[in-house]
Amino acid sequence: MHANPLQTEILFRLGPIPISQAVATTWVIMVLLVLVSWVGLRRASIEAGPLQTALEVLIETLTSQVGEIMGQDSARFVPLIGTLFLFLVCANLSAVVPGTKAPTAHIETPAALAAIVFLSVHYYGVRSRGWRDYLRHYTRPNLLLLPLNVLSEITRTFSLMIRLFGNMMSHEFVLAIVAFLAGLLVPIPFLALGVLIGLIQAYIFTVLAAVYIGAAAGNTALE
Repeated sequence: MHANPLQTEILFRLGPIPISQAVATTWVIMVLLVLVSWVGLRRASIEAGPLQTALEVLIETLTSQVGEIMGQDSARFVPLIGTLFLFLVCANLSAVVPGTKAPTAHIETPAALAAIVFLSVHYYGVRSRGWRDYLRHYTRPNLLLLPLNVLSEITRTFSLMIRLFGNMMSHEFVLAIVAFLAGLLVPIPFLALGVLIGLIQAYIFTVLAAVYIGAAAGNTALE
């Protein structure tokens, strides 16, 4: 256990660039997600096998959930929102693997994910509304609210990062303390709780991202 919960463990270096355990775990998760998708769908057929069936059910479920949150014209957001959710689930639950720590328990990963959401909000907002109309919405209902509207964009992105990081880091910190004081078998119920926390945090982050992006894109149900 690190003396400083914000400290990251450096595994190796690529030249002058240090590679932390969080980054290495993130790379492994990305590779596994790509491989599973490729293996399951590279020879898609009407008579689907178990893996293809599972992936199709997952895609349909994600599409349905995104549609319920974002309303009509939500299909274009499914790749981004679905990828965020799948990565977050795998990243959060990676903590149950012995010797592995969740990348989302380190501040840099939630910060990067929050930055992706922040950039996506403005990308889809400008793409859907155009520059003028999108920038004009910061002055509604009154020009005097411009500073507050801009500040709200920053603070909600910051809250996305802190919420995810705080919940995942605090759980790992508590689990490490219990394991140190009580032995290895006692924390098993905490691992089960960690699975639940990981799923909930992935869902909350994804839902908020969908709401922010949908509102910026001009979805009347979310504005």
